[in-house]
Amino acid sequence: MTRTGPLGSSPEDVVIVGAGIIGLSTAYALTRAAPGTRITVLEKEPGPARHQTGRNSGVIHSGIYYRPGSLKARYALAGSAELAKFCAEHGIAHEITGKLIVATAPAELPRLHALVQRGREHGLAVRELGPAQIAEHEPKVAGIAAIHVAATGICDYRAVAAAFARLATDADTDAGCRIRYGEQVRTIERRADGLIAVGTADAEGRPGAALRTKVLVNCAGLHSDRIAELAGDDPGMRIVPFRGEFYELVPVRRGLVRGLVYPVPDPEFPFLGVHLTRDVHGGVHLGPNAVPALAREGYRRSTVRLADLTATARFPGTWRIARRHWRQEVGEIHRSLSKRAFTANARRLLPDLRPGDLVPAPAGVRAQAVLPDGTLVDDFLFGGSGPFVHVLNAPSPAATASLPIGREVARRALAALRDA
Repeated sequence: MTRTGPLGSSPEDVVIVGAGIIGLSTAYALTRAAPGTRITVLEKEPGPARHQTGRNSGVIHSGIYYRPGSLKARYALAGSAELAKFCAEHGIAHEITGKLIVATAPAELPRLHALVQRGREHGLAVRELGPAQIAEHEPKVAGIAAIHVAATGICDYRAVAAAFARLATDADTDAGCRIRYGEQVRTIERRADGLIAVGTADAEGRPGAALRTKVLVNCAGLHSDRIAELAGDDPGMRIVPFRGEFYELVPVRRGLVRGLVYPVPDPEFPFLGVHLTRDVHGGVHLGPNAVPALAREGYRRSTVRLADLTATARFPGTWRIARRHWRQEVGEIHRSLSKRAFTANARRLLPDLRPGDLVPAPAGVRAQAVLPDGTLVDDFLFGGSGPFVHVLNAPSPAATASLPIGREVARRALAALRDA
C-alpha cells in the first residue's frame, strides 16, 4: 500500500534519512520483513543514488581484501553472490568478470601471497598466475605475478538502487513505503509522547514536511555524523571527505583493458591505489586518486564549502591523519594536479598508456569516518540507541553488500520499533 495523503496525519513507524543504496536497501528489507510497516524515506536530492552510490566504479567486490570475521568480509562474501542474483532477477546490467591483482615489483610478492591465503580462508576461488598467464587474461598488463579472483564482477548500482526504491514502494505488494525527494532533514526532536518530530526544508530553505515517527534510521552517508548530532547522539567520529578522481580511456584505446585489474594494496595507505575497471556500459576507468575534498559534496577541485572545510579543520583527527599519511597524500595530490604523473603511476600496470589516452571522468567523494585519534574507521560502523539507528560508516564494499547490510539495519530498526 503506497500512502499518498498529507504527511503528519498519523505517525510513521520508520523514517529513513537518505535514498542512497543503503537507505533504499533498508526500506526494501523492511517491507519484506514486516509488510505494511509505515515507512518514509527522506532524500534531499531530486532522485536516488546521487552521491556515493551513483559515483563509484561499479565493481561487485569479492571480499578478498577484508579481515576474516570483519563485517566487511561477512557482508561482501554474502552480498556479492546475492547481488548478482538480484541483478539477474530484475534485469539489471551486470557481469561476473573476475579480476586480477597484479604485483609489479618483488617487494609486493609477500603481500600478494598473503592475499592468496586470505582468499582461501574466505572460500574464494583464487588462482596464482605468472607473467604468461597474466598475458592470457590481460595482454597489455605488465606484472611479475598476479592472482585471479573469480567472484568479482561489475554492475549498474544506480539501477540497483532504483530497483530497491521501486520494490519498496510497490502498491501491489502492500509494501507500505513512500519516498520523498527534495526534502532535507533540518530538525530532529524527541517529543514527550515518545515520538520523534522530523522537520525538513527544500533546496531553497523553504519549510517542507513535518513528520512524526517512532523510529529514525540515519543512512545519510556524507552527512551521517551531522544527522546523528541532530538526533542528540554523539557519533564518536566525524566524516572527513576524500575525493576520488578518475580518468576514462578514450574509446579507441578501451581495448587496452579487458576487465578489472588492481595493484597489490599498500598496507601503509588506507586506499587501494589506481586500478583499471571496465564498466557495464563498455567504458574503462582508471583511478582513483584519493585527495582531501574541500566540501562534503566537493566533486570538483574548485568546490569549496566554508562550513564543511572549517568543520574538517577543527576536528583533531584530521591533523592526525595528515601526520600519519602525509607522504602518501603528497603523491596523491601530485597525481591529481599532473596528468603526466597520474599516467606514469598507471603505467606500472599498463605500460602502453599515454596521457592522450585519458579524459577526465566524474569524481566521487568517499564519506570516510575518522576517530578523534586519527584512526580511519576501516569497517562498517553502526550506532544509536532507543529509537535511533545510525549507519555511521559504510565505505566500499557497501554497494556490493547492500542486501545483507539493508537486512541488518532493518533488523535493528524493527527491534527499536518493538521497544517503542
